[in-house]
Amino acid sequence: MNARRLATRPHPDDTLDPEKAGPQVMRHVTVNLAESPLAWLAARGLLSAAQLCAGERLRADYHRAGLEARVTMRWDAAPPSRRQGGVRASDASLARIDAHRRFHAALDAAGPGLADICWRVICAGEGVGGAEKALGWPARSGKLVLGFALDRLARFYGTG
Repeated sequence: MNARRLATRPHPDDTLDPEKAGPQVMRHVTVNLAESPLAWLAARGLLSAAQLCAGERLRADYHRAGLEARVTMRWDAAPPSRRQGGVRASDASLARIDAHRRFHAALDAAGPGLADICWRVICAGEGVGGAEKALGWPARSGKLVLGFALDRLARFYGTG
């Protein structure tokens, strides 16, 4: 399990307009940066174990495939040679290709309307409220739709 990394941030619903900002308007919340939105929902009993497992498998495939955006150059070392007990580069490439195929197959299994919320919440780590706003959905609909998407992912991964 990840260690807790707490940070204080302005509440996303509060205005950032400097004319209106003041101690009575601006609220701060403490968030755990190491906790994903999916883990947050599961910790509060809003997801089943099968849904959490499916979401974590999708996120693992996303990271294994190397699909996250990079801002800078990768400085990690090349994989060690086979003689030193490491993994060959071709084996790592095949694992990455397999994860890429599984990730896209899982999103296809979720369906066109549900893949968006899966990517935003599970892979990008966006909060459910932020995903609702970005997708133009009504408030409090994201948890329900995410639950449907996770049920489909659980069937795809065989966890549910």
